[in-house]
Amino acid sequence: MAKRKCLLGALALVLLAASGGCGGASAPVQDYGEVGDFQFTERSGKVIEAKDLKGKAWLASFVFTRCTGPCPQVCATMAKLQEKLRDLADCQLVTFTVDPERDNPMELKNYADNFRADANRWWFLTGTEEALHQLIRQRFHLGVGKNPAEAAKPGAEFFHSSKIAVVDKVGRIRGFFEGTAATPDGFLLPDFEKNLGDLENLVRQLATEKP
Repeated sequence: MAKRKCLLGALALVLLAASGGCGGASAPVQDYGEVGDFQFTERSGKVIEAKDLKGKAWLASFVFTRCTGPCPQVCATMAKLQEKLRDLADCQLVTFTVDPERDNPMELKNYADNFRADANRWWFLTGTEEALHQLIRQRFHLGVGKNPAEAAKPGAEFFHSSKIAVVDKVGRIRGFFEGTAATPDGFLLPDFEKNLGDLENLVRQLATEKP
C-alpha cells in the first residue's frame, strides 16, 4: 500500500509539472503544418526557394497588383511590419502574387516600390498560377481562385485571403493574423492594433528560437 501511494504521489508531481504548476496548463504552441518546398521568381529576377528562408522567421502575404480590394491595405500592413521588425536580422517578409500571368517581375517591382519594400528584407514572388494557388490552398490552408465571370470586374479577378501567415525558422506555420484594419464593407476592426502587436511578438519570439 505504501509503495502504491508513493507511485501515485510521484505521478501527481509529474502531471503538476507538465501543467505548469497550480496555475493550470500553458497555452499550446500553434502549428499549422509545414510550408514545404517551393521555387518562385523574385521581382529582381532571382529564383527563391524555400531553403533560402531556413533559419529565418518570416511573414507571408498574398496579393495581386491590379487588386482594388484589400491588397493595398495588406501591403501597407506589411510595410509597417517591415519598419517594426527592422532590428531583427533573422526575419524576412514574403509576398506571393495570386495573378502571376500579369504580375511579372517588372510589375511586382513597380508595385513593391510603392510600399518602399526593402529588396533584401521583403521579397515579391511570382511563378505559375497552378504552383502558387496550390501552395496557398494546400500548405497555407487559405482560399484563392478566380472569381466567376460575372464578378470578375477589373481589380477583382481573383479572390484570396487577406491574412498574414507567420512561419518559423524550420518552415512551419505558427499563426495567422488579419492583414487589414477594416472589413470589405469599410468597418474598422477594433482589435487591429492588438492583432498587429500579437503578430510582432510572435515573430520576435520565433526569431530567437534555435532552428
